[in-house]
Amino acid sequence: MNLELDDVALRIGADVHIHPTTLELRPGGFNTLLGATLAGKTTLLRLMGGLVAPTRGRLRFGGRDVTGVPVQRRRVSMVYQQFINYPNLSVFENIASPLRVARVPAAELRQRVGRIAELLRLTPLLERRPHELSGGQQQRTALARALVKDAELVLLDEPLANLDYKLRESLRDELPRLFADRGAVVVYATTEPAEALLLGGHVATLHEGRVTQFGPAASVYREPQDLTSARVFADPPINVAPARKVGAQIVLADGVGWPAPPALAAVPEGRITVALRPHHVLPGGKADGSGAVPVRGRVLICEISGSESVVHFGFAGTTWVSLAHGVQPHPVGEEAPFALDIARCLYFGADGQRLASVAA
Repeated sequence: MNLELDDVALRIGADVHIHPTTLELRPGGFNTLLGATLAGKTTLLRLMGGLVAPTRGRLRFGGRDVTGVPVQRRRVSMVYQQFINYPNLSVFENIASPLRVARVPAAELRQRVGRIAELLRLTPLLERRPHELSGGQQQRTALARALVKDAELVLLDEPLANLDYKLRESLRDELPRLFADRGAVVVYATTEPAEALLLGGHVATLHEGRVTQFGPAASVYREPQDLTSARVFADPPINVAPARKVGAQIVLADGVGWPAPPALAAVPEGRITVALRPHHVLPGGKADGSGAVPVRGRVLICEISGSESVVHFGFAGTTWVSLAHGVQPHPVGEEAPFALDIARCLYFGADGQRLASVAA
């Protein structure tokens, strides 16, 4: 059964919290809401779940209008980043609580709780109370309670944010498989572009209460329809620089240029915007293939994590970011060589709409 949002919007007083939104979310894969904090992800989840009524538009689930149906009368599970558990119940009973309400037979109840507890590594903790758990263990308990319930709509609001790195990576692999054959519509909110790509499925990019693009995760990442979507789906931030199309050339502010791609042949001369992801700005002034444009910039910040190096440098009147594998030490203040892989550039017009792009 699909969840359909038909021109759904939410206004509180004079403030627009969710702009008119039309989406169709399907079961069998994750539907991810990707956006920065305060982009509107939680509000949109609450609208989907029936916790908040829209001020405009209709919601349909399986073809049935559920716009005014309260959450208590719908088969919905929701997990927030801030975990909520029953303090007087054991971990087992916390997980089992929705099954007891549904009067699931005891043998099936134990089997379902045991399976989900094993997945979330809670089996040794089943007899403990929430106050005896760490924050990550409490979040896993809240997540298990939502997953064990046979819900038609599962809403996950940054549910892995409080978990340690290894468990988060494990669950990112397990969650899509867990829901693959359940027939539930799963909506997952995150601020992390990498997480949206890892989960796969479909992604809606959000900015200031507006869905800017919706489609298969890899397609939205590679082919953003506008500059806002490109910025939302980038971490570290995508490099954005003003440029001009002059004849058959693309020219940056300091005169560095390259031939315009064939897709821009019909675009008139004038101002445009060039965007390039940090992993396509390489240190050393060299790039794979023949599409490298060498540049030099003054290093502003150098962040080395061990597996990656992120270098911020000034060039063409703005700050650029380079992301490279391994240790790439650059003293702050030095002028260093970099290479722009212009075959991966994204081009946008004055209105922010995409002019042409190449798979990134």
